[in-house]
Amino acid sequence: QVQLVESGGGLVQAGGSLRLSCAASGRTFSSYFMGWFRQAPGKEREFVAAISGGGVNTYHADSVKGRFTISRDNAKNTVYLQMNSLKPEDTAVYYCAAGRWRIRTAVAGDEYDYWGQGTQVTVSS
Repeated sequence: QVQLVESGGGLVQAGGSLRLSCAASGRTFSSYFMGWFRQAPGKEREFVAAISGGGVNTYHADSVKGRFTISRDNAKNTVYLQMNSLKPEDTAVYYCAAGRWRIRTAVAGDEYDYWGQGTQVTVSS
């Protein structure tokens, strides 16, 4: 079992920055692919970014490329999402997720096994 707790969300003006953190329990954190997803009101959940267990491979949605960066610190059992140049359309609840055996593309939510409770990000114009 892996428990995930996100933090770092909040209210920020357009053009600003936030860094989300996701702390994971367990001793096998480095074995898990980690992903960030988001869901805006009235919209479906969408992929934001993912990172392989060792941190070598990263994936970012086209909508956030060049603005968001995913990273991880396996010594701290934590994955991060640095968000720069935020836009009002980035407003959503952001969730981190952990997956191991079912990861194929890393962008599909149903490939992940564990999810955090989410953290709200609101970008004002």
